[in-house]
Amino acid sequence: MSNNPQWKTFQPPIMNSDPAILDYKSMTIPSPKALGEPHQSTGSYRNGTNYSGDHYMGSPPDCGKSSSSYTSFPSSQTSPRNGTARFPIGTFTGMEGGVGYTGEPATNNSSYQDQSNNHGTRETGIIEKLLHSYGFIQCCERQARLFFHFSQFSGNIEHLKIGDPVEFEMTYDRRTGKPIASTVSKIAPEVVLSEERVTGNVTTELHSSGDTQGRISYENRGECFFLPYTKDDVEGNVTLRAGDKVSFQIATNQRGNLGACHVRLENPAHPVRYRGVVCSMKESFGFIERADVVKEIFFHFSEAKSMKDELKLGDDVEFIIQTRNGKEVACNITKLPPGSIIFEEVSNEVVKGQVLKPLERGTAARHQNDPLPGRIRYRAPDHSEVEVPFGDKDQKGDFTLRHGDWVQFRIATDTRDQLKRATEISLLPDSFTVSGERREQGIIGSLKDGFGFIRCVDRESKLFFHFNEVLDVDREISVNDEVEFTVIQDPSSSFSNSRQSAIRLKHLPTGSVQFESVIETMVPGSIVQDTNGIEPGLISYTKDGQQKNIIFFTKDCDPKSIPKLGEKVTFNICQVKRNKELVAVDISLTSPNEKTPNGNKKSNGSTIQGFIAALKDGFGFIETINHEREIFFHFSNFDGDANTLELGAEVECTIGNGNGRGAGGCAAAELVRLIPRGTIPRPTCTGEVLDGTVVRPLRSANPDQVEYAGLIKINPTTEDEETPEYEFGIMGLVNKRELLQSGDPVQLQIDVAGHACNIVAVRKKRRATVDAVKGPFGFLAYEVDEGKKLFFHMSEVRDHATLQPGDQVEFVLVTNQRTGKSSACNVTRLSDIVQQRPERLISRLRTISLEDTGPKLTVVRQPRGPDGTRGFGQERPPHIPGSIQDPCTLKPRLLL
Repeated sequence: MSNNPQWKTFQPPIMNSDPAILDYKSMTIPSPKALGEPHQSTGSYRNGTNYSGDHYMGSPPDCGKSSSSYTSFPSSQTSPRNGTARFPIGTFTGMEGGVGYTGEPATNNSSYQDQSNNHGTRETGIIEKLLHSYGFIQCCERQARLFFHFSQFSGNIEHLKIGDPVEFEMTYDRRTGKPIASTVSKIAPEVVLSEERVTGNVTTELHSSGDTQGRISYENRGECFFLPYTKDDVEGNVTLRAGDKVSFQIATNQRGNLGACHVRLENPAHPVRYRGVVCSMKESFGFIERADVVKEIFFHFSEAKSMKDELKLGDDVEFIIQTRNGKEVACNITKLPPGSIIFEEVSNEVVKGQVLKPLERGTAARHQNDPLPGRIRYRAPDHSEVEVPFGDKDQKGDFTLRHGDWVQFRIATDTRDQLKRATEISLLPDSFTVSGERREQGIIGSLKDGFGFIRCVDRESKLFFHFNEVLDVDREISVNDEVEFTVIQDPSSSFSNSRQSAIRLKHLPTGSVQFESVIETMVPGSIVQDTNGIEPGLISYTKDGQQKNIIFFTKDCDPKSIPKLGEKVTFNICQVKRNKELVAVDISLTSPNEKTPNGNKKSNGSTIQGFIAALKDGFGFIETINHEREIFFHFSNFDGDANTLELGAEVECTIGNGNGRGAGGCAAAELVRLIPRGTIPRPTCTGEVLDGTVVRPLRSANPDQVEYAGLIKINPTTEDEETPEYEFGIMGLVNKRELLQSGDPVQLQIDVAGHACNIVAVRKKRRATVDAVKGPFGFLAYEVDEGKKLFFHMSEVRDHATLQPGDQVEFVLVTNQRTGKSSACNVTRLSDIVQQRPERLISRLRTISLEDTGPKLTVVRQPRGPDGTRGFGQERPPHIPGSIQDPCTLKPRLLL
C-alpha cells in the first residue's frame, strides 16, 4: 500500500475492457423537485461550494467490491443489472462527437429534453470531459461513458471540473433514444474506483531531494492523460526513470484531483542490474536472494542459457528484473565471481550473552515461520540490555541450547535492512555451572552413520547420541573418546517415555572417565572358583576377621598367567559405579610360573595334543585327537618359529580352565609347541578304496556350521541302497591343503576307528599359463569370470616350486560356495624349462634359428657400393626434375 496520506482508498480502472454498454430497461426518473425536501441534504466543499444529493451523506455506495465497506451511508443501492459490476475508466460508449455527439446537442440549455418522469437509480461517476455546454461522465459501477448537459447539473457549473465525483440518474434521450445522465449533482471527493491497474510511462522523474512531484502519462481511447505521483506512491526500493513502463492505480485526493498511486515498475527503459545469490533450485526454475532488499525473486533456467557453466546453489549472480503476468522475475542472469555478494557484515568483537529463547527441536521446529526464532540478551557498551535474534545456522554446530545458557557470539548486520543478529554462537563452560544440570560421563562405544552409542559410567545400557550434539565441532569424534554429557528424553523417538539420548557432549582428557573406583589395594587371596571367560570366577580373602568372596573376570588378569583353582593371588578391590558392586582387578599370581626359552610362561593347566588344522595371518587352529573340536592359538603363544608350522603337524598345547575364549568362541591355547611326528598314535587304514560324496565339510571351510568334523557319505550302487556316513578330520586328507566342500566327489578308505582316511578329491585337472606373480600370490591366464584372471596362492604350489610368468601349470579349479569366488588349488608346474617372458609377449617373427639342425642361411658375397667399397658410403645427390643421373660420373645430365 502507498504511504502517501493524500490518497483515499481507491480501485483503479481496467483500460482494455469491452466498451459495449449493457442493455437497460426504461425507467421513469422523477425531477429533483419531485423527490421532496425531506430527502434533500446539502453540504459544501472546502472552498464553500454547495452540493446536494438524495440519501447520500458521503461517498456513494457500491463503488467498491463490497458496499459493506461504507457504513456511513443510511442506504445503499445497486446498478440496474448487477450492484457489484465493475466498469473501468477508459471504456467509452460511442456517444462522443463522431458517434452521435459531434457538437452542441439539438436542444439548448433551457429546453433540453429527457425522460425525467422515469424513476431511475442513482449512480456515481467521474467527470471525464467538459465542453462548451455539455460533458461526459465515466461511470464508477459499470462499463459506460454517459453524455450530460449542463442544464442537468444542480449547482454552479463553473465549480465543476474534470475529475470531480458526481452522482446522477441514467435516462434516455427522447430524440435519439441513447442513454444519458440527468439530475447530476456533485458529491464528496471520497470516491472508490475499480481495483484494476493502469499501464503508463514515466515522463517526469522525481528529483533526488524527493520534494517535487513526478508525472506519468497513460493513453485512454486515443487521448493522453498525465497524472502526478510522489516518492511515497512508488512501490519497492526502486528509482523511476523517464521512459520506464509502470503500472499504477488512480485515486482522488481531498480536493478531487486525480493522481497515480501504488506505482510499480514493470519494464525499465534502461534496465538496472541487480545482484543476488541462488538460494534454491527446482527442476526448471529457482529463486535468487536479492542483495538490495530482503526478498527472493523467481527465475527460470532459460534465463541463464548464455552461461557456459550451469547454475548451482550458492552462486553469486547478476540480473535484471522484468514483470511477467503481474509478477517480478529475474532475467538475463550472469554469474559473478565467488564472494562478490556480501549480505552481512560480521563484527570482530566477541560478545558474551545469555540465551533467552532457544531454538525449537523436532516437530515444533517444522511449524516455525520465523527464520530467526532464537533470542539472546547481552549488555551493550552503554550498559543497556539488548536482545538480538539468531537462527539455526548461527551456531557453531547444531548442539542443543537451553534457556539461561551463557554463550559467546559475534554481531552480524544485514546490509540490506540493517537487521542485527547473533552468529558464530558457542557454548561457554559456565553454562553447566549456572544451569545446575546433571552431567554424566562415559566412553564412546560405537559409531554409526551420523550417530553413535556411549558406554556410560552410571548406566547399564548404552546411550544414544547424534553427532551434532558434540560441542567441539573442530574435533573428529572417535571410538573410546571420553566425554561428558547431559541425558534427556529423546524428542524424536515415538517411545519418548522410555528412550533417552545424550546431548551437549564435551570431550574430556584421557583418563578422566573411571568406571570403577579403587577402595583397597594389594589384598591377598586364593582362587576358589575358576572363570571360563564368560562367567566370573571367585576369589576368597579375609577382611576384619571375616572370610569374604569377590568376583573377578579374565580381562582383569594377566593373559600370560591366568590364575587357576587353588592358586594364591594378589588383587585390588574396586567398586563399579553403575551398580556399586565390588570386583577384583589387577590380579597377579603370588608365585609366578617359570618361563620357557621362548619367553612364554609355563602353565599348570591341562595339556592337550592335536594336529595343526588351519594357519591364518598371525594365528591358527589345532584339531583335537578325537576330531570333535578345534582350539585357537596365537603365534605369540607358540614356542618356536611360527613360520616352520605346517598343516597336519603334531603339537602339544596347554588349556587353562579360566583362560577365556578365542576367535569364533572356541577355546584358546596358552602354550603351543611341536612334538615329534608319530608321537600321537594314528589308527591304521584297512579295506578297499570307496567312492563317496562330501556331505559336510570341515568347519575351516564353512565357519558357520556347528559341528567341527566333516562327513562323507558312501555312494550307493542302486537307487534304494542305504549307505553309511563317516566323519573325517584334517589328518584324513592326503593333501592337507585340499579344500573339500559339500557335493565334492572323493575316494577314501575307512580306518579301524571308523573314520574316513586317505581322502582324495576326484577333480578335473586343468592346464593354464602363469600370467603374473605378485609376492605370495599370482594369477593364471584362465578366465572364470569375464575379464578376470584366476587367482592362486603360492601355498597351493606343490613341491614349493618357484613359478614365473609363462610357466605351464596344472591345477584344480575350486569355487568357494560361501563367497562364490574361484581359485586354483594343487598347482603343479609341468616342465622345468623356465620361460623369461609369457608367450603372448614373445614376438612370432624369429629371424635366427637357435638350433643346429635344419637348413641354414650362409652369406656368399658381401654387398659393395658403386665405388667398390662395402656399403653405401657416398651421399645420395638430390634428384633434379628433367634430368637423369650418369651411371659413370654420378652427375645429373639434362634430357634433350
